[in-house]
This record gives sequence, structure tokens and C-alpha cells, in this order.
Amino acid sequence: QVRLVESGGGLVQPGGSLTLSCAAAGFTFSAYAVSWYRQAPGKEREVVAVISSAGSSTNYLDSVKGRFTISRDNAKNMLYLQMNNLKPEDTAVYSCSDNRGTWGPGTQVTVSS
Repeated sequence: QVRLVESGGGLVQPGGSLTLSCAAAGFTFSAYAVSWYRQAPGKEREVVAVISSAGSSTNYLDSVKGRFTISRDNAKNMLYLQMNNLKPEDTAVYSCSDNRGTWGPGTQVTVSS
């Protein structure tokens, strides 16, 4: 059974940084591209970043390009999202996905002064 568990969210001031982590289990993590999504109150869930199975290719939502970095450690079955220069509009629940229909429960990121 696929299990994805996020951690690392919290309250941060505008301009601050956070690193999110996602622990994956129940599937061959290294064989699949995986993604970070986010959902803000009253809005649709959107994909924030995608990384290829080997980590050699990444894609980002336009609004986070240059500020967020997705990475993975296949030896540890871990996915990461480094978020810098955070803005209030980045406030959302962030979740990871195996891109096959499974998402973790998510971690709340709130950017506010």
C-alpha cells in the first residue's frame, strides 16, 4: 500500500524559508516521477513541482520558479521541497504525490507577518 507522509510545514514570515519533506513507502520510489502539490483555501489543488525518477529533470509552477527547489533521495525514499523567499500567496496545504493517484495528508504552510 502506497504511503506518503509530509512534514516540515509551519508559520513563516514573508521572505522566509522552509524545507518540506515527504517520506514514501509501499512502492518502488526510485522508479517514478513524483510531485509536490498545494491547495489554498477555496482554490483548486495545483502542482507546484515535479521531479523525474532519477532526479535529473524538474519542472515548476511559474509562480515558484527561482524560489522553490524540488529534490529527492532515492536511497532514503525521500522527497524534498526547499522554499525560499516565501510570499503570503504561497500559503496552502502542501502534499506530495506518486503521480498515480495517491497524495499524502499534507502539511500546512502559512506565510504571514
